[in-house]
Amino acid sequence: MLFPLLAIAVGGGAVIALATWAGVQAIGDEVWRAGWVVAPAALLGVWQIHASALAWRISVGRDAAGPGRPRASRYFRIRWMREAVNNLLPVAQLGGNILGVRLLVQRGVPVATATAGTTLDITVEVVTQFIYTAAGFAVLGLTGPPGGAPWVIGTLGVMGGCIGGFIAAQRFGLMRIIEALMRPLARVFPGLTIETARGLHAELMRLQRDTPALLAAGAWHLGAWVSGVAETWAVLWAMGHGDNLAAAFVIESLGMAARSAGFAVPGALGVQEGGFVLVAGLYGIPADAAVALSMVKRAREILVCVPGLIMWQWAEGRRLLRRG
Repeated sequence: MLFPLLAIAVGGGAVIALATWAGVQAIGDEVWRAGWVVAPAALLGVWQIHASALAWRISVGRDAAGPGRPRASRYFRIRWMREAVNNLLPVAQLGGNILGVRLLVQRGVPVATATAGTTLDITVEVVTQFIYTAAGFAVLGLTGPPGGAPWVIGTLGVMGGCIGGFIAAQRFGLMRIIEALMRPLARVFPGLTIETARGLHAELMRLQRDTPALLAAGAWHLGAWVSGVAETWAVLWAMGHGDNLAAAFVIESLGMAARSAGFAVPGALGVQEGGFVLVAGLYGIPADAAVALSMVKRAREILVCVPGLIMWQWAEGRRLLRRG
């Protein structure tokens, strides 16, 4: 618990420092001008969750749970809870994924299929973000200032290396390691059994061989990523900083890459703001507007994710009542 608290303190301090440097009054004025964008952006955020839920359902497999496969609407609700936990709670982007697996299992999806499918969904999501980020760097090269090639290549190289390592770990037995750990974990957590985790590696390999499903899931995830450009463009336009769609694309894609890189900090506090300030500055957008853009996005995130946390607690309460 100490590390999340320390990360929150450091991230919060970075936000305060950035706001003080950019000017609190100026940021407040910019947020006020763009405040009307929060509501339509929240609707867009719900659509993004829906698209990601469809991708997740495809990744888990067409035959998951046989005839009783959870409906798309159920995946949508669970994905909403998963996103809310990952975005608002200090769980390093892991707690929501674990919650998603558990809720799928409660609804009839086998443990191996739910775990392998969710792992595959995360993989497809990060691969599509890499494509999205690479496209952002390409647009930056065409429309932004010169001289960014070395750090662009370095950033893409690090991202590609991490993703390649994650995929290689899956191919060479990551799930077998998890299967092996189930025996000692079962001694600590009586609810776990070795049988429930058996076959994780084989199930993941089976799902990875379904190329049409991978392409379909990737298309939904990529659509969710790209649609975020509309929010960034609308906020910048509302604040009076032009209608440069290329700038909005670059700021959104690279800003989200910075947020993902700060996954260990709850809510990527300070990391998201710093990323927006850095990238927006390349297009002459002042720091106060960049921080205000991040604040509007955080307001939309709270508006969308708080109902997700409420749905999660409601679902847990109903389950306890049924058991009791």
